[in-house]
Amino acid sequence: MPRPSSPLLSPEIIGSAGLALARAGEPFGVNAIARELGVRPSSLYNHVDGMEGILELMRGQLMEGYRIQWQGEHWEEFVLTVLRTQRRMYADHPQLVPLLVGKTITHPAVIAAYDDLASVLVDGGFPDDEVLSVIAVIDAFAIGFGLDLASPDEVWQPGGPTRTLGCLIDGAERGTARADRTFELGVGLLLDSLRMRLIDAPPAVDREAGRDLT
Repeated sequence: MPRPSSPLLSPEIIGSAGLALARAGEPFGVNAIARELGVRPSSLYNHVDGMEGILELMRGQLMEGYRIQWQGEHWEEFVLTVLRTQRRMYADHPQLVPLLVGKTITHPAVIAAYDDLASVLVDGGFPDDEVLSVIAVIDAFAIGFGLDLASPDEVWQPGGPTRTLGCLIDGAERGTARADRTFELGVGLLLDSLRMRLIDAPPAVDREAGRDLT
C-alpha cells in the first residue's frame, strides 16, 4: 500500500488531539487520544513518553495559542498583557490546571515564554535574585484569577443568616462583571507592589559590562 501523504501520528498531532478533547470536556488519557486518532494506544508510545509527555505537549500547544511576544514595551505593560492573556488561557482550560501545575516545565515554547518574561523583568530593573519569585507570583495570580473567571455566577450562597456576607452578596456584581472587577483590583495591587519593590531594589547591573545601569 502507498504511504499516506501526511503522517498519521506525530508529537504535534497527539498534543493537538489531547488539547481538543480537553477543550470539549472529554477524557484525554492515552486510550481516549488513541481512539480519537483511530490508532492503537501502543502506537502513541512511539512518539511520546506516556501521559506525562502528552501533558507537556498539550502545555506547549496551549502556550503557543496564547503566546505574547515582547515588542519593546515597558515591563508594566508587558506584565499586564501577560496576566490578561494567561488569565483567559486558564479560564478556558480549568480542568488542565491541576495536571499542569504538578509537572516540571520542559516544552521549548513554554520555556521561551518564561525566558521573555524573565528578560523583561531583569531589563526593567528587578534584581536577579527576585525575578524567579516575581514570575511565580505572576503565575499564581494568573492561575487564581483564571479559575475565578471560570467559577459559577453565584460564588457564595449562605444557607442561613450571616452577619455581613449576605448583605454584601445581595448588592454585589455577579458572573463575569464580578470576576473582571476583582481582577482589575488585584492587578492594581500587584503592579503597585512591584513598583515599590523596584524603588527599594539595589541598582541593576549590566551582566556583560559589569556597570551600573542607573
